[in-house]
Amino acid sequence: MGGKKVCIVGSGNWGSAIAKIVGSNAARLDMFDTTVKMWVFEEEIAGQKLTEIINTQHENVKYLPGHKLPPNVVAVPDVLKASADADILIFVVPHQFIGKLCEQMKGHIKKEAIGISLIKGVDEGPDGLKLISDIIREQLSIEMSVLMGANIANEVAEEKFCETTIGCKNLQHGQILKELMQTPNFRITVVQEADTVELCGALKNVVAVGAGFCDGLGFGDNTKAAVIRLGLMEMIAFAKLFCKGPVTCSTFLESCGVADLITTCYGGRNRKVAEAFAKTGKSIEQLENEMLHGQKLQGPQTSAELHHILKHRNLTDKFPLFTAVYEICYKNKPVSEFITCLQAHPEHL
Repeated sequence: MGGKKVCIVGSGNWGSAIAKIVGSNAARLDMFDTTVKMWVFEEEIAGQKLTEIINTQHENVKYLPGHKLPPNVVAVPDVLKASADADILIFVVPHQFIGKLCEQMKGHIKKEAIGISLIKGVDEGPDGLKLISDIIREQLSIEMSVLMGANIANEVAEEKFCETTIGCKNLQHGQILKELMQTPNFRITVVQEADTVELCGALKNVVAVGAGFCDGLGFGDNTKAAVIRLGLMEMIAFAKLFCKGPVTCSTFLESCGVADLITTCYGGRNRKVAEAFAKTGKSIEQLENEMLHGQKLQGPQTSAELHHILKHRNLTDKFPLFTAVYEICYKNKPVSEFITCLQAHPEHL
């Protein structure tokens, strides 16, 4: 009986940063099989396959340049070969690809495997929002946990100290995942409110768009702090509406909540593009192309999905920040009116 086999599904910036941690822990701990397979979407780089570069130079030169990956992390271009015998699956791909990947993997993975999603974002289901972990759970019939926190990938790869949160309905699985992923500079707290943890990862991007508008309009730190606080209150209120299980405020005090919200509202691409939107008057789509080279912003898209649900339940007036972000991004509401929407916030009444 060898150790548990680990597969990382995805190899972008965050996937590669996690591979660095998971690879070195798997090599060190008897509980895990030494070899960690990493599914890599095959690309050609200067005439060479990305998987070959990773397996010979031990570096993802495209998505995490300058950081060596442990030699026991093996890049595999076929997702079925990478994941077939895995006991632990770590999902870390852009959220728009997860449905198609799960369709391919369905019926090809161990029944008793456990999964953890590091994917921030939500999908649109028939009743509005759908959590990414639920999509994976339904398609693959495996138990899912999530990892969310104030974790900018390059800083994690540089081994700068940070914290993160694992949301895990089964605490035994939480402990195994914590063993696999914790280091002296990547500290993990395990909580049971997995849905709240995952929802934080999606909702904070909407608040960050508001923070960016604030920056672009030239308001100061006091205003931005108010936007962050009011955004947090709306996040909590929405989680209580959406989550089937209990939602306690203490989860929002974990890294996945207030810490991730702060780092996203001060750094992060949602904030940066929203600031440019307020300053230039260009469309979000145009700015995505100019500033992100084809990457998509999560914040505006999530605000549209939230609006869909809130409108359906006649609750838009209870969520003025979420609603204002949606109307400014999609309904030509002037960005200069952003603060006006917050002046009569229900939190102040």
